[in-house]
Amino acid sequence: MPELPEVEALVTDLGGRLRAHVVETFQAVSFAAVKTFDPPLSALSGETVEGVRRHGKFLDLEIGGLHLVIHLARAGWIRWRDGPPPPPTGTPSRGPLAARLVLEGGNGLAAGSGLDITEAGTKKSLAISLVRDPADVPGIARLGPDPLDPAFTEEVFAGILAGAGRAQIKGVLRNQSLIAGIGNAYSDEILHAARMSPFKPAAMTAPETAALYASLQSTLRDAVARADGLAASELKREKKSNLQVHGRTGEPCPVCGDTVRQVTYADSSLQYCPTCQTGGKPLADRVLSRLLK
Repeated sequence: MPELPEVEALVTDLGGRLRAHVVETFQAVSFAAVKTFDPPLSALSGETVEGVRRHGKFLDLEIGGLHLVIHLARAGWIRWRDGPPPPPTGTPSRGPLAARLVLEGGNGLAAGSGLDITEAGTKKSLAISLVRDPADVPGIARLGPDPLDPAFTEEVFAGILAGAGRAQIKGVLRNQSLIAGIGNAYSDEILHAARMSPFKPAAMTAPETAALYASLQSTLRDAVARADGLAASELKREKKSNLQVHGRTGEPCPVCGDTVRQVTYADSSLQYCPTCQTGGKPLADRVLSRLLK
C-alpha cells in the first residue's frame, strides 16, 4: 500500500507532469471505484490542472476549481503514459485499469498523454472522488495531523499517545484519525528504529515518547528524501529495497542479525526483530498457533 513517503513523491512527480495542462477526458473503467456523482467526471473535460497535493495517503489533483481525490488503497497505483493510450483489448472491467486521464497536447506534451489509475488483485478498494472541497471526502475529513507538518511537535505526539492509553502502539501509529499517512510498512519500520515492541501500550514515559517521535520523524523524512525526484514507476522498488523489517520475515535483521519474525492477522501482518524490539522474546502469533494445533 502506498503510504505518506510514496504519495508525497507522487505529488512531486505528477505535479511536474500535469500542472498547467488541459484535461481532454477523465474516464472511469471501474465504476465501483468512483465514490461520488456530483460533480460528474465529465466536468473535468477542458479544465486545467492547477496542482497536485497530498492529504495523508490521499492524492489530490486540483483541476479547474475541483478536486479529483484518489486513495490507492492496498493495490492501487498510478502509471504515466507519454502518448495516447493503447486500443482496448478484451473486457476492460476485468483488467487492472480503474480510470484513465487523457490530456490535450501542447507545451511539449504529446497529445493523448496522461495517467492510468490501476488496481491489481481481486479485492477492490481503490477510491476515486470528484469534489468541490477535499473535506467533502469522508476519509480526509477525519484525518489526524500530518506527521511532517511543522505543527506536529513532540508535545502534540505525546498528547496523542496519552489519549490512546493502553491501545497497542502499532495500531495507534496506523490510525489515520490520530496520525495521517502512516500505514503497515512504515509503522513496522518506525517501531524497529525505536527498538520498541508493536504491542507496547501507547501511553509511555517521556523518554520513550521522545525516542519514538525521533524515530517517526527520521524514518518518514529519510523515506521522503530517498523517493524525491523518482518517477512513479521507480517508487515501489525504492521502498521495498530500503525496508529493514517489513516484508522481510525469515531474513536477518540488518541491525543485530537476529531473524525477523511475523505476527499474522486476518487481513494483514506485522514484522519485527525480537532482539531489537522485544528483549529476544518472540511475540505470540495466534493465527500460526491455530494452524499448528
